[in-house]
Amino acid sequence: MNHTSTRMSGRRIAAAVLALGTVTAVTGTLVTAPAALAAPAVAPAAVNGTADAVTIPADARIVSSGTNGFMYSRPDGPDGKTLFWAKYSDGSVTSLEGSTGHDTGSDTAITSDGRTYYVRDMNSAGSASPVIDLAQALGTDAVLVGTAGSTLFATKPDHYGKLDLYAVLRVNGVLQKNKISYETQVTAYKVVGNAGGEVFILGRKQNGSTTYFSTTYKLNGGNQFGLYDYTKPVGPWAPNATGGLSSAYLAWTERASTTTEAVVHTRATFTPTRYPLSLDENHVVAGIVGDWLLSGLPGGASASSPNPSYALTARSLTGTDKVKLLDHFTSAVTAPDGSVLVRGGSTTEGEGLYRITDFGGTPSVTLVASSGQSTGPRITGSNVPAVVDLDKNGGKATLAWTLSSSNIRLDVTLTHQRTGRTFSETVPAGSANARLVWGGYLQNGSASAPNGDWSWSVVGTPTNGIGNPAYASGTFKVVRQANAHDLNDNGSADIVARDASGALWRDDTFDWPHSGQITTSGRTRIGTGWNIYHQIEAAGNLAGGPAGDLVARDASGVLWSYLGTGDGTLAARTQIGGGWNAYDKIAAGSDLTGDGRPDLVATDKAGVLYLYKATGNWKAPYAARTKLATGWNIYNQLTAVGNTAGGAAGDLLARDTSGVLWLHLGKGDGTFAPRIRVGGGWNTFSQLVGAGDLDNDGRTDLIGYGPNGTSAYLGTGSTTAPFTRIVTNLYAGEGTKFTSVS
Repeated sequence: MNHTSTRMSGRRIAAAVLALGTVTAVTGTLVTAPAALAAPAVAPAAVNGTADAVTIPADARIVSSGTNGFMYSRPDGPDGKTLFWAKYSDGSVTSLEGSTGHDTGSDTAITSDGRTYYVRDMNSAGSASPVIDLAQALGTDAVLVGTAGSTLFATKPDHYGKLDLYAVLRVNGVLQKNKISYETQVTAYKVVGNAGGEVFILGRKQNGSTTYFSTTYKLNGGNQFGLYDYTKPVGPWAPNATGGLSSAYLAWTERASTTTEAVVHTRATFTPTRYPLSLDENHVVAGIVGDWLLSGLPGGASASSPNPSYALTARSLTGTDKVKLLDHFTSAVTAPDGSVLVRGGSTTEGEGLYRITDFGGTPSVTLVASSGQSTGPRITGSNVPAVVDLDKNGGKATLAWTLSSSNIRLDVTLTHQRTGRTFSETVPAGSANARLVWGGYLQNGSASAPNGDWSWSVVGTPTNGIGNPAYASGTFKVVRQANAHDLNDNGSADIVARDASGALWRDDTFDWPHSGQITTSGRTRIGTGWNIYHQIEAAGNLAGGPAGDLVARDASGVLWSYLGTGDGTLAARTQIGGGWNAYDKIAAGSDLTGDGRPDLVATDKAGVLYLYKATGNWKAPYAARTKLATGWNIYNQLTAVGNTAGGAAGDLLARDTSGVLWLHLGKGDGTFAPRIRVGGGWNTFSQLVGAGDLDNDGRTDLIGYGPNGTSAYLGTGSTTAPFTRIVTNLYAGEGTKFTSVS
């Protein structure tokens, strides 16, 4: 196939690279290796056109090329097939027998299963595939060392244990096996290239000392091979040596100490020139076009670190120029016309099959068949829940993304839409399924994440340095059950305290214990001038807003409400009513009537307990009072603790003058069951505060504050032992700093 016939009409490619593992270079299979010593910088070559009619799967490798089409392999193709022939003329694809393909440099497709070889003429539509059983032809000790045209090249040990080389083929249905050995004492043969029906062979013989040699054979009349170049000495070549040939040059790889070198011989004079390639033993000679040697390290698309050798590079054999042809490649073969076909990728033209030719200048690069993907990372899917419930799974959520390869580092940023606060984390490369287990934190664990609408954005950066970053974004919502003491809508309890100067402070706690403690995530000043109030109470959510609210009574007996805005601040105060200085104790925040709204109770100096039922109206949040009981003047502390024991409604805690704490279980109608003794010694605390749910277990908790320290008491759900003590760093060393805690 000539160069101009493979230029297709232009088509731009969008998508991303699919990483490939093992690679085929010329005739051998190489495994992707670690990055090698950096090669000198090279200038980019122009890539001409894009393929249109012909396509190639993203996971394909080029195996062989003829004039009417090319053979490619897939690790797991349709219907269990792995080998296919695609025609240049219309892009039609034919599946082939066998599991292994071989480079023939012709329109003959040779494939195999074990020692059974199928030989198919791809110019004859529907033609059967003559079968060659290599074991039957030469014996079970025969080993294939290469193919060209319709001929198999195989070795067989002679009577002395050394190797003879045979050409095996079928001519008019008759199996022929021609011994073509020309050296004695040979211990290894390898076909490292073929072009135009000519085969380039490396050999090794041992006769006192090891001698390495090379030769070429050329097919005469399509069937017979004859000696074309006389045997030439070469240096030591490795079992994974690669090579190429053209009418003017022979080239192959050798190991010089720890470096892979390309050795190029001018065929007219057989003058050798050595070109250092890299430290990596898998660096290959991909072919020769004109006066240019093509080489590189296959497998860059799946590599974990950058290496300039991953690029397919053309090196001038008549000067010092080097030109970068493709950003990476996986496999390469030489076509009958001497051009080189490469399965690889270009950041400008994408992934596909490229033809490298030379018209007397810089090599020309043409996209023959596109895979429809761009070269570089691609985020192919996301699994981010639409709703993240941080009351479940221990307050954690798993966010996941599918990547086009495992060598992509994913930088994830989560942003709370209302506040702009963020969480960022990097998911290291190593898996094509990137997972972030988010603990419901803001950045650096500074606070629990707020409820509400969030956005996520990810940037996928290739660790191999090939291609541009990939981007994706989306949204999700964070939800939790409402916490009566939550002022900034992040699910965790906020404790409010006033200092002696009248400044009001908010301490945000985390939504679960850390290292066996109830810990705080920071303190924020809400405002000043709060010393005008005699009592401040966390009131729960009075009117269905985004967060908890406060009520405060001033010196003249006026009760005011402060609605939480949901960001930790409070709206301007609203007057509830006057005459509240008739009460010596006020406790707010428990739903005592079972309607889902937080009520308020108060006791006057005569010990009468009154209920103020919540209305749900923020302008008038409480209904007229209802008398509940008498005799409550035996208590010096009254705390609305919420539903701490799993009863019908919210409960009250009351401490008597001797320091005994009593639990009054709410019945759900505003009244209480007979009191239950919690325990003594509670007069060590100057204040007892209903703290909402400190540990996200669904039960309300208690905080004791005083000069001897602060303790947290978690609700157990038991009526006889309703609390268990846990250490907290809240107000540590500050037991006399605050005049009011709520």
